[in-house]
Amino acid sequence: MSNLQSNSSFPRKQESSAVRASRLALMFVLATSTVASYAHHSFTAEYDNNKPVAFTGVVTDMKWSNPHGWIYVDVTDESGTKTNWALETGAANNLIRRGWRKENLPPGTVLKIEGWQARNGSPTANISSVTLEDGTRLFAGTSNQQAPQPQ
Repeated sequence: MSNLQSNSSFPRKQESSAVRASRLALMFVLATSTVASYAHHSFTAEYDNNKPVAFTGVVTDMKWSNPHGWIYVDVTDESGTKTNWALETGAANNLIRRGWRKENLPPGTVLKIEGWQARNGSPTANISSVTLEDGTRLFAGTSNQQAPQPQ
């Protein structure tokens, strides 16, 4: 008899179905969270730290979503031409923790915007803050790691 033969005197430990389900759930969570982190972009992939923008616009829409909220504003230039800008913010939950409320930005609200324009030159920006007409400044949760953080 070879030393490599299995010894049937040691029974195999059987996993319970609960343990097996837990293990499968953990593997699923790890696999999907890895995919999500690869899918999410970095600030520098989409926005240019060397293209700061500061302008006043009128809110046309606000999308409270994750992983980013979006504010859409009409900006009128010196010649009278209107351009609708798409402004990326932090996630809706982060905005709420920073004091934002859905009722802060109804269509028609005038905002002063500070942020950084998209690398492709489109009217898209990642914003650091907005200032309401009453002077209230709201931090927008920028993903720019070089941006000053709110006090």
